[in-house]
Amino acid sequence: MKTLLRLLLKTQHQRNRSGPEQTEKGMTLVELLVGAIMAFLIITPMLGFVVDMLNTDRREQVKSNTEQDLQAAVDFIAQDLSQAIYIYDNIDINGGTRGSVTVTGIKSQLPAATDATKIPILVFWKRQQIKTSVPINSGTIPKNCDATKCNDTYVLSLVAYYQFKDNDPTWCQPSGGNCPTRIARYEIRDGVRKPDPVAGDTNLPYYNKADTDEDTQQPDPAFNKDFDFTKPTQNVTLTGGLTNATSGATKPEVLVNYIDHGSGSILTPCTTALGNPTDPKTSTAIGEGTLKVTDTEGRNSFYACVDTARNIARVTLRGNSLRRLEPSNVLSSANNSAYFPTATVQVQGFGAVGK
Repeated sequence: MKTLLRLLLKTQHQRNRSGPEQTEKGMTLVELLVGAIMAFLIITPMLGFVVDMLNTDRREQVKSNTEQDLQAAVDFIAQDLSQAIYIYDNIDINGGTRGSVTVTGIKSQLPAATDATKIPILVFWKRQQIKTSVPINSGTIPKNCDATKCNDTYVLSLVAYYQFKDNDPTWCQPSGGNCPTRIARYEIRDGVRKPDPVAGDTNLPYYNKADTDEDTQQPDPAFNKDFDFTKPTQNVTLTGGLTNATSGATKPEVLVNYIDHGSGSILTPCTTALGNPTDPKTSTAIGEGTLKVTDTEGRNSFYACVDTARNIARVTLRGNSLRRLEPSNVLSSANNSAYFPTATVQVQGFGAVGK
């Protein structure tokens, strides 16, 4: 009985302490509307700020990529030029008058001679190393060479760097008008010549084709074995070889893309950059028209300054990083010049025939 009474009193005490019954209440439509407006006013500027940061970061990234590509390109060209034996200047390539002598340029003897969208800028002869290609004894053929049976050798190689300005969709991304230009490299190389020819050889002065590797030890179909450095603009190539579908000369290697398509000023005149060179035969100053090799439309996104007598070349490239983002060719201006990086290199060729 006492236990039951105690339980009743305890229940009544807890009921008295519980207070009035609570009811739940939600937000009104006006409160929701006010909250949505406040959220919009706060989030919209923040979203715009974030988008702007992302766009800026993307532009800086493509700018950095373009700078790296240009630097890698001029480093490659510098290494290539360091072995140059003879570098062609503007008159050598495009023709003109040197003193009182009219020079027929070599452009018609180079790859893609009739294609106006492919312009030769830097052309030179160099010595190219061919590893393990000359047998130590006549019992070995070049195709079976290894380091124990054969020695290295050097062959002549004609190298030409071109500015391509076509609309190949492969290199025009994002797709659109005014595709960026690119730089491509052609190489026409001599083959391994046989040091001990005999009357039965059918491929003189080279090894027989069946005994050699076609890609590395045979001459390019466009190579002219009658070329003579005393007459550098004659017998430069074999025209028939230039149209051969299997010829290395018809297979250019792209060095760098997204080169500026617009016109722009040069960094330094060639006469100044090369130290105001003079003709060693006449002691007269060599003019800009002889030293500077560029395209016929006056664009200066890829040009070379060449002093043939001293075997020196200065090469300049200007990229367009904005073309990586936009389908149209944006022109350089004072406001966006940082997105048109420039790289330049000056090299003296130390190659020589027989060295």
